[in-house]
Amino acid sequence: MSFTAELRKTADPIYKAIFSHPFVQGIGKGSLPADSLIHYVKQDFEYLNTFMQIYGIAISRCENREDMAMFAEQIGFILHSETHPHHNFCKVAGVRYEDLQYEPLAPTAHHYTRHMLDVAHRGSLAEILAVLLPCPWTYQAIGDYLYETFQPKANHPFFDWISFYRSNGEMGVTKQFCKRLDELAAHATEQEKERMQDHFLKSCQLEYSFWEMAYVKEKWPVAY
Repeated sequence: MSFTAELRKTADPIYKAIFSHPFVQGIGKGSLPADSLIHYVKQDFEYLNTFMQIYGIAISRCENREDMAMFAEQIGFILHSETHPHHNFCKVAGVRYEDLQYEPLAPTAHHYTRHMLDVAHRGSLAEILAVLLPCPWTYQAIGDYLYETFQPKANHPFFDWISFYRSNGEMGVTKQFCKRLDELAAHATEQEKERMQDHFLKSCQLEYSFWEMAYVKEKWPVAY
């Protein structure tokens, strides 16, 4: 079994919990509160800004142009393609994506981004890949789960979102990241592989928490 296959097997209870989360179930059923959708989009916009910054840090750790190109391509993908599912949520919520106002990171999103930044600044390239991988991988798994479970048609409110993230959709980086991480893991020490697993599982847990944050419209406990 490959290193990433072992990671996926270990994280399976978290994946199943994500599939069962009411926000994810709401996507499949085509019904979510507008304010939860808006909160998600605002938080994910800022989260993805951090994701791109980490891609930049990863590029600085690369030793070949193939790896540099892989991360650079993903920066372009977030900038120019991953706005599409945001637009789908906004359309259902009845707001214009362009009209959304900046909102500081909620506690969970702040925790998640700082977890990734900490690994990016202190870890190896393999560790950076491990901490980033749960984002595209869980989303692809969610897209596949929703497509297979609810079999949405073109008139489904979230058909575009589900189609974007499912396998053979527009986001195809998961397989690429898994392949590269397996290559790096083959030359990693046991201690590094333990760190990689820990980073990966924490990111999976925080993916679940991100959905919860959006669903309950999490804010900081004291307004200011």
